[in-house]
Amino acid sequence: MSFGCIIDATTSSKIPSEAIAEMSLTAQNHRILLNDGNNIPIIGLGTYSAPKITAKDACYDAMKVAIDVGYRHFDGAWIYGNEGEIGKAIQEKIADGTVKREDIYYCGKLWNTFHPPEMVRPSLEKSLKLLNFDYIDLYIIELPLAFK
Repeated sequence: MSFGCIIDATTSSKIPSEAIAEMSLTAQNHRILLNDGNNIPIIGLGTYSAPKITAKDACYDAMKVAIDVGYRHFDGAWIYGNEGEIGKAIQEKIADGTVKREDIYYCGKLWNTFHPPEMVRPSLEKSLKLLNFDYIDLYIIELPLAFK
């Protein structure tokens, strides 16, 4: 079975697929150590859902199941319209002792209409409020195109 290769951020070298296959990854150890001492789970779950056709609470339910089966890395964005559901599911899993906030790696995205510098922080703060988080682990630009 081929897993391809990934880059080891601590040495900038490739990790061969054979080594990845031998890692024996579990929910507890499926992380890569970054050169700043932080780590990121290798496998993540994207949370995009089509708002007009996705049932209410579908993302919330999926998040709870994902956490229960071991997912710890989640990719989301304010524009997806479900950060409230994501935050609610994570907060409930924290409250019931399944995970701690530091176990979760959340990557959020800045939408294309919010690229002007004065709009970045308010956009991030809106996501933080919806998620009920004190921080987001990684905040990236959704697309390198600005919309009006």
